[in-house]
Amino acid sequence: MHENRTTYPKKKAQMYQQLQELPKKYKVLALVRMEKVRGSQLLPLRKTLQGEVEIVSIKDKVAKLAFAQAGITGIDKLSEKITGQCVFMFTNMSPFKLNVLLGKNKVMLFARGGDTASMDVVIPPKNTGIAPGPMLTDFKENGIATKIDQGTIWIMKETVPVKQGEVISEKLAGLLSKLDIKAIEAGIALNAALEEGLVYQEEEMVIDVEKFRNDLAQAHQEAISLSIEAAYITADNIEQILAKAAQSARSVSTEAGYLTEDTKEQVLQKAHGQAQGVASKAKDYTPA
Repeated sequence: MHENRTTYPKKKAQMYQQLQELPKKYKVLALVRMEKVRGSQLLPLRKTLQGEVEIVSIKDKVAKLAFAQAGITGIDKLSEKITGQCVFMFTNMSPFKLNVLLGKNKVMLFARGGDTASMDVVIPPKNTGIAPGPMLTDFKENGIATKIDQGTIWIMKETVPVKQGEVISEKLAGLLSKLDIKAIEAGIALNAALEEGLVYQEEEMVIDVEKFRNDLAQAHQEAISLSIEAAYITADNIEQILAKAAQSARSVSTEAGYLTEDTKEQVLQKAHGQAQGVASKAKDYTPA
């Protein structure tokens, strides 16, 4: 119906123009497909990333058309991953850092039927302000004890209708929304990213920050140990190398019986021990 269309709404035309210009302005173009992302997640994210990331939300057809005219190396490979409604993020930070940042900026959302609870859902005792009616059935089906008082439904005691990891039914989701209880913690992850001609896949940008930190600490300790063993002096290991050299020197001088202020006690103790050993053998000796 719109294949031969020559004019577009002003907002869509502006976005089309943006998608041609922004890839030339920033080093990184990141893609987030909206299948598992809600629009309510984007508003706080725009505020958090303001000044560092420009965010454009648009449908796939317009995006593919704009990128085809952008003339950016590798953008054709990224375009292959664009489907449906998408969010594009333009930034100069690395896609790995951006993905970690997105993971930290999670928001709480109202549940939908079929969602998995991000935590134990606790419903406190209170006046719901809801008038008696069909809603009473929803409370009863979810094991929430209620009473009618002063023309409204009261929850009589604290209840946990669903625990972390359990599926939230459609009726419970509607009930939680009425009670203003958000049970879903949602974040955004990059589906793909383009950086200076190189396209990163979703799994390549997932970083376990804690594991990475531990790996770095272990690698640093192993490097220190190796440099000490090889006597390769650096600002980080000079004290350990000198301490090891001093200990080795004391051991050699003690073994050789070389008396110094640092070794005389060990040398004398060793000599005394050897003398006692010789005396013991001489005492037990019986001439043939």
